[in-house]
Amino acid sequence: AGKHVFTEKPLATSASDGRKLVAEAAKRGLLLGSAPDTFLGAAGRRARRLMDEGAIGRAVTGTAFMMGRGMEHWHPNPQFYYQPGGGPVFDMGPYYLTMLVNLLGPVTRVMAMATRGQEERLITADGPYKNTSFRVGTPTNILSLLEFRSGATFTFGASWDVFKHSNHPIELHGTEGSLRLPDPDTFGGTVSLSARGAEWTDFAGESELYGARNWPYAAPDRANYRMLGVADLARSLSKKRKPRASGELALHVLEIMEAILASGESRNSVAIAGTVDQPPLLGEDEAASLLA
Repeated sequence: AGKHVFTEKPLATSASDGRKLVAEAAKRGLLLGSAPDTFLGAAGRRARRLMDEGAIGRAVTGTAFMMGRGMEHWHPNPQFYYQPGGGPVFDMGPYYLTMLVNLLGPVTRVMAMATRGQEERLITADGPYKNTSFRVGTPTNILSLLEFRSGATFTFGASWDVFKHSNHPIELHGTEGSLRLPDPDTFGGTVSLSARGAEWTDFAGESELYGARNWPYAAPDRANYRMLGVADLARSLSKKRKPRASGELALHVLEIMEAILASGESRNSVAIAGTVDQPPLLGEDEAASLLA
């Protein structure tokens, strides 16, 4: 229809489809953007500033964990989450991997192991399928190693087979210190820095732009500023630049996720064919200017 597009995550359910979308947008001279845009929130901007300032030196390694019990205990029709195109990597991976690419740059290679904690799942949520079971068609427990172009190596785990855990969502460790990030599915939270092993210094996001708790409306417990990426895309039209939450960024994340699942199936390392530049830091003045 000749329109610029901002889409939900993931960009597509296969890298080949994602590449077609990015190529078609470029061919037509249209902008393509994609969620997640959470890395533009208070916590993501703070972490990126600290990284750019060299707060932890050269990034060496780190961990990211997305772990829980899945959807069948609250979603009345959760079967689709557990079929090809779903699973914890495709459903929740974009938040974590987009944040990591924003902080560390592109990934060049992955290695992974993927399993299913259960072959069948019992739906306990209220609804027409309560107390019925369905077969699982995609891995639900994935552990992967990511090699970044910068040389950093990272562990990324995604599982719907975990009752309770104490892993931090994201930690980065470098030659000068360590950085700890909150859940990248939200725009706020506390970023913590340890310089050369010192006690953690906390940077709370609640008082920063796009970090205040505003959702759910009745009793806010998280920062939710979705559409921030759309505002940035609209601004990029007037500035004649790529949006930060661009189709190219979403495609790179999609290629990483597809490679993780492919490696989990083959038990071999998989190279990432494409690459992407780190999106430029969203400065505080520009972030404020996106408000009406």
